[in-house]
Amino acid sequence: MASEEDPFGGLFGDPEELRRRMAELAEQMQGAQRVAWADNAIKLAVDMTVAGITRLNLQGNAEQQAAEVRDAVRLLFPEAVTLVREAREGFGT
Repeated sequence: MASEEDPFGGLFGDPEELRRRMAELAEQMQGAQRVAWADNAIKLAVDMTVAGITRLNLQGNAEQQAAEVRDAVRLLFPEAVTLVREAREGFGT
């Protein structure tokens, strides 16, 4: 191999092997970023749901309180599902 073909003068071995390994590393890093984003989106969905429910000021008897919780879940659940769906799509599943 001529020195002008390998700008590193053979310091890192076969340049094609180095390029292949660097491409693999970049692919692994992108995969890790997708997993991290998905994890964060799912955690946000859970945190949002829990925070919304804990802020309820339940009044009345058990039936009235249950109705308040159901109403809150009806509002929060679609948003949480959207976050999780987008996380899964970003993850490629």
